Amino acid sequence: MTKKIFSILLSLVIIITIISCNQKEEPKDSLNFGIIPFESAEDLIKNVTPLLNVISEGIGMEVKPYMAADYTGVIEAFRGKKLDVAFLSPASYVMAHKEANVKVILKSQRSGNPYYYGMIIARKDSGINSLNDLKGKKFSFGDPISTSGHVFPKMLLLEKGIKPETDFENVVFSGAHDATVLAVFHKKVDAGATFSDDAEGVNGSWKKYLKPEEAEQLKIIGVSEPIPSDNICVSAELDPKIAEKIAKIIITFGNTEEGKKMMKKLYKFDGYMLANDGDYDSVRKAFALSGIKIEETLKKK
Repeated sequence: MTKKIFSILLSLVIIITIISCNQKEEPKDSLNFGIIPFESAEDLIKNVTPLLNVISEGIGMEVKPYMAADYTGVIEAFRGKKLDVAFLSPASYVMAHKEANVKVILKSQRSGNPYYYGMIIARKDSGINSLNDLKGKKFSFGDPISTSGHVFPKMLLLEKGIKPETDFENVVFSGAHDATVLAVFHKKVDAGATFSDDAEGVNGSWKKYLKPEEAEQLKIIGVSEPIPSDNICVSAELDPKIAEKIAKIIITFGNTEEGKKMMKKLYKFDGYMLANDGDYDSVRKAFALSGIKIEETLKKK
């Protein structure tokens, strides 16, 4: 009887071992790279392909573009193990790190600096000359998880004693920087939050989305503290050696003439530098001070 039981147990062990071996994942032969379609998908794929090709050649694996509807889509894809690498904004990285355990490897540089600013703008003929003048006005934020279009500007307002939920006549979320700029310019709202590469607004978003003579009709009402730059992140499950290779390849490519042109055209960046999680502590602080709960924001999206 004992021999029979032993034989049965041995058979079970063998079966379980065979099943486990069969269930082992095949070695990865390709990587999915998450991209946000801020322009037509066709143009975006065309513009980002040179970078993906360089990465592919450098790591010896096919790199496939993965198009998500928005940053939340990228986070969900990471969480669902559909992504290996992706472009993310500062706020969406903080959310992705918390919700999907992603790791930041690179941060972008704008005019040589790894940070940019949140801006609150209004028309010059609006009669609004300070943040206090915004009380009772119509205001536009961008995307709910936009760092410069919502999180940092809201923190700035709260620090000045202005509560958007109660002090503004109406608050809207336009969903994008260009929509906010146009809403302010066309007087759909009295003021709005957007971004600038510098604290003076020399390279403000409104100068990108409006004609020069139109951009001249807008002015800066408030400037946030520096915001750590947009970044490139990887899945926590990606081989660290591959992640390190990707980082080196992108930095090197960004220093070539072709790389500089591509990054300038694609994201208006000058290139990338190494980054770590601590670089984004100020974003976590902004979330906390603004009362924006990461989990709730992600669910609403």
